[in-house]
Amino acid sequence: MEENFGKILRRLRNAKGWSQEDLAARLEISRSHIGRLETGEKQPSLNMLFRLADALEVPATVIIAEMEKERHRA
Repeated sequence: MEENFGKILRRLRNAKGWSQEDLAARLEISRSHIGRLETGEKQPSLNMLFRLADALEVPATVIIAEMEKERHRA
């Protein structure tokens, strides 16, 4: 599931046309943290999931639903 979250995060970020640096700046975190989330090296806390959703301007339920779809495809 780790890779699934990262793939979804990358897809949502790219849909906005943002770099990892752009997203990191919106969240006031390091670009490397975004990179670790996208590679699956790190998993987001629930709080970070909500912060990411807010920054990406999508409901957190969209991210969770996408994770669920990916899980069932695997």
